[in-house]
Amino acid sequence: MTKKEALNNISNLSALVVGDVMIDAYLYGVVERMSPEAPVPVVLMNGRDERAGGASNVARNVQALGAEVHIATIIGNDSAGDRLLELFKSRKMGTSACLRASNRITTIKTRIIHGNEHMLRVDEETDEEISSKVSNELLNSCIYIIDHYNIDVIIFEDYDKGVLTTDFIKSLTTEARKRNILVAVDPKLKGFLNYPGVDLFKPNLKELREGLSTDINFDNNNFDSLKVAVTELHERLNPKISITTLGSGGVWINSPRLKIDHLHVEASPCDVTDVSGAGDTVIATAALMLASGASPEIIAEVANRAGAQVCEKGGVVTVDLEKLIAES
Repeated sequence: MTKKEALNNISNLSALVVGDVMIDAYLYGVVERMSPEAPVPVVLMNGRDERAGGASNVARNVQALGAEVHIATIIGNDSAGDRLLELFKSRKMGTSACLRASNRITTIKTRIIHGNEHMLRVDEETDEEISSKVSNELLNSCIYIIDHYNIDVIIFEDYDKGVLTTDFIKSLTTEARKRNILVAVDPKLKGFLNYPGVDLFKPNLKELREGLSTDINFDNNNFDSLKVAVTELHERLNPKISITTLGSGGVWINSPRLKIDHLHVEASPCDVTDVSGAGDTVIATAALMLASGASPEIIAEVANRAGAQVCEKGGVVTVDLEKLIAES
């Protein structure tokens, strides 16, 4: 299967994105003077924007690639939660597993931008784990979706905000295996080792270091320490495929189960403006390419290009499918 064939097949797919959602808020302005109250710049605001972020940015990328998407998450019973649901529904995302909790706040990350310069970020959030009762409600909602819709892949998008508990992950991955649904994971530190045997595991270099509590160094393109870490990852979690993103270093693929032994794909050339949301784009692209039937090498190459594409733009943006197909 060629890259173009796999990309074109994505329009026949449907994904369930599960994890921590948030609002990415932006305050745009200009700086013309310093504050007389403290040695800080005064930003004269001239615009604002709000976008669905976190796991919901993965969902936005799933849609941008042409697939249908359902979101499963817990949000606060607050105005920010209302706004997120409005954003989901305006894009015709499946929201039956977007549950509300009165004892949580909806995460908001507010960035103050001057030109292309990211000056400051203010976070409003909780990272407390959801209760077992709420977790069971979320699990039942997910099971309903995978039983009543033609879900091809489940994407776990973890931002360490408390939605993806250990028991929930284990239960949903078990239900996915019963139904032969692919499982892809974009991990974070707390739950890094909670995903044994998944089809696709995509840490970045920082997450790999922290998740395995190991040191990884690149000296003159010597990848020995990375090979050791990725080998340990497969020994402990045994994913079918791992794709480790290395930023400007490209991506690293490994799959002993598919006889792929530590393959390095160099970074796609791009003029980096903003790396925000690039990991969301990579996991969405990789998961859908996997479900489309692409080989691990093609998955990595296309996902690598998709991540580079969004880095060329300011703010959290989605992949451009037509451009991605043209570049393939």
